[in-house]
Amino acid sequence: MVLATAGLGCADILARNGVQAVVYDKYPQIGGLLTYGIPSFKLDKDVMATRRSVLEGMGIQFKMGVTVGKDVSFQSLLDEYDSVFLGMGTYTAMKAKLPNEDAQGVIQALPYLIGNTHHLMGTQDDSTPYLSLEGKNVVVLGGGDTAMDCVRTAVRQGAKSVTCAYRRDEANMPGSRREVQNAREEGVNFLFNRQPVAIKAENGVVVGIECVETQMGEADTSGRQRAEVIAGSEQVLETDALIIAFGFQASPAPWFSDFGIETNEWDLVKATKVDDNPFQTTNPKVFAGGDMVRGSDLVVTAIAEGRDAAMGILNYLD
Repeated sequence: MVLATAGLGCADILARNGVQAVVYDKYPQIGGLLTYGIPSFKLDKDVMATRRSVLEGMGIQFKMGVTVGKDVSFQSLLDEYDSVFLGMGTYTAMKAKLPNEDAQGVIQALPYLIGNTHHLMGTQDDSTPYLSLEGKNVVVLGGGDTAMDCVRTAVRQGAKSVTCAYRRDEANMPGSRREVQNAREEGVNFLFNRQPVAIKAENGVVVGIECVETQMGEADTSGRQRAEVIAGSEQVLETDALIIAFGFQASPAPWFSDFGIETNEWDLVKATKVDDNPFQTTNPKVFAGGDMVRGSDLVVTAIAEGRDAAMGILNYLD
């Protein structure tokens, strides 16, 4: 039994080796963030529908709209299957930790993107409602690919203006250079070396984001230059909608500890990487891979780890 995006890579390899794989997914369609987190202008959703047909033709079963721990207990899965693979991603948004972050009009990136995808697919999820930014002045905080997905989605929704504010310079952006170029061509305005310090709100509604200018200093432990604040450079960017796109952290399920599935200090699942059973967790029957083990990373990395974990499962079952 396997779960979510990395799980598709795992299920693929298991099926090719004669193992019956069953995929449980909380979404109505397969693919996890491939389907719901990545906008359709970057990945046509028909691709995933075709992929599902191929996987079902290989004998893989899909149980969609099922949340483990709510709709089905994890114990029942352990009882029914010989091994379980977890590929549950990282869904906890990193907060800006700024005053007025709970004001109306302050939006987290991932729920915004998922809600928009549901809308385009003709479905809905009350936990990620559709938010239209048509006619609004939008500011997106962040410099990664998720921030680029947000600015380009806002453009397509008919936003009046879209600005991306990032605390480092363009050379130190973590996102794809091609995505930045695409956003520019679509009319997005970029303000580099802008560090947010406070969210401005009136009557509980966002009206702006106060920033200070920065300059690039010495490299930090990651090798990227630090953003150093320039004194006296405060300014307010007026906005009707503020999207926070600072990345994602681990989302450990509350039932992990009940089944001996250990996490580290960053709440990432502990899983072996080099022995005969790669990606085996501290519960020998349970394997895990993708973002929930290594932290937020590329989709291709998650799929690759799912495939490697499948080899570990095959060794375990042998």
